[in-house]
Amino acid sequence: MNCIIVDDEAAARAIVAQLCSKESNLNVIEQFESAVEAIKFLNQNTVDVVFLDIHMPGFTGVDFVQTLKNPPHIVLTTSDTEFAIEAYEYEAIVDYIVKPITPERFQKCIVKLEKVMSRAPKIEKSEPKEPSSENDLYINIDRRLIKLKLNDIQVIEAKGDYIEIKLEKDTHRVHTTLKKIKEKLPEKTFLQIHRSFIINFTKIIDIEDNSVLIGKNVVPISRSNRPELMRRLNLV
Repeated sequence: MNCIIVDDEAAARAIVAQLCSKESNLNVIEQFESAVEAIKFLNQNTVDVVFLDIHMPGFTGVDFVQTLKNPPHIVLTTSDTEFAIEAYEYEAIVDYIVKPITPERFQKCIVKLEKVMSRAPKIEKSEPKEPSSENDLYINIDRRLIKLKLNDIQVIEAKGDYIEIKLEKDTHRVHTTLKKIKEKLPEKTFLQIHRSFIINFTKIIDIEDNSVLIGKNVVPISRSNRPELMRRLNLV
């Protein structure tokens, strides 16, 4: 089983790596101190198991699982039991080990992993009993993943190599393109009305001439995008 270790503490990563080295069927291919870097890796690579610290700066193990569309098998490691009940609402989470991890407890975890993998070679999806991740957007700022509610977003504006995501009270600047962010947004709610602007269609307050008012933002409407905007309006 190919696995990775995600923990912001070097000593904790070393302990898990040592325990893995004693298991002939475990192969540690990468270690990460940042959840963001681990997610980037998993978006391009496939592993069987992730040994994941549940407590990381600005990010929990549960947030990590929600971020991945098709998570591998997850073993959470932690110093407390606070998230135990919540964790088992996710199919991808196979075990929950409390630190310090003993060889005996780790061995029980491996046995459990082997049983799970023998029943199902790969877990296709992981959803909580009351799924909410489809209504969220995670943005990467300074090596942290920040969760935004899609319904809170009013306007997204392109600014060179960055975009600005404007909420009612906050604005977040993210290093990406308008094209990439558009692919992550539900078409029924968001609409590009200008080459530099995407709007939350449900937040429109007023439309006048060639602009729309959303919150305190006056957003221009391009000639080419105006027909689609008008088509969506429930005109009387």
